[in-house]
Parts: sequence; structure tokens; C-alpha cells
Amino acid sequence: MSEEQGQQQFAIQKIYVKDVSFESPNAPGVFQNGEWKPEVSVQLNTDSNALAGDLHEVTLTVTVTAKQKDSTAFLVEIKQSGIFQMTGFEQEQIDGMLGAYCPEVLFPYAREAISDMVTKGGFPQMLLSPVNFNALYMQQQQAAEGQPEAETAH
Repeated sequence: MSEEQGQQQFAIQKIYVKDVSFESPNAPGVFQNGEWKPEVSVQLNTDSNALAGDLHEVTLTVTVTAKQKDSTAFLVEIKQSGIFQMTGFEQEQIDGMLGAYCPEVLFPYAREAISDMVTKGGFPQMLLSPVNFNALYMQQQQAAEGQPEAETAH
């Protein structure tokens, strides 16, 4: 195994938009509701699929919903994907890259696309804050490890 570890290689093969959606169900009325102070919610989700050989597809789904008063101003969702090559890594390392590093690579692309769609939809520019995907991945791992214990403890 030490020979394989000496030949570790990580490469980005392709980054692409898999799916994108923008909705402004209450336009044009939403533009006439006075001062723009939306309540914004952001949801993140990651998914990965093993492809042929050492290739993996990772998809980062970002959903942003903005509500002005009681109505939805806009809803934007993007599935930003990438194909990544991971050679010579242990499975635990691959899992970490799929769950944290690859989504971190994809996030700026999704962030830019969301900003563009929101602006083209007639709304002020929206820049999503950076996300610590490593911390999110660690939280998911801890929750998954603690889940069976929590169920049996009750």
C-alpha cells in the first residue's frame, strides 16, 4: 500500500451545471412591495457517484429562497457538478474528499451562477457567504456515528 500512497493523484476532469432553476412566482408584485428586506434561506446538499475507474461525480445542490413579507420573492436552485479523479487514496480519504473538498471546489461556481440568476431576475445582487464544507462533513460524520447510539439509548 505504501507504493500506492506514493502515487496519490487528485485531478478535476470536468466542472459543469447539471440542473438550474429560477422562479419568481410573485413578479411583478414583489417589486412593488416597498423596501427590499428579504428573509433568505440557503440549503446545501451534496451527492456523489462512483464512475468508471478512479473517477467520481460530485454534485453540490444549492437552493436559495427569498421571501419578502409573506410571499416568495424568488427561488433559485443549482446542481453544480464535477468529475474528479482520485488515484491511490485510502477509502477514508476518498470519502473526505467527496464530502468536503470536492463540494468546496464546486461552491464558487454555484455561487457565481446564483448571483447571476438573481441579478438577471431583477433583484439586487446576492453573494452567498463562504461555507466550511470540512466542518459540515465532520458534523455529518459525527451525527452518523452517534445516530445508532442515540436510538439505543432511548
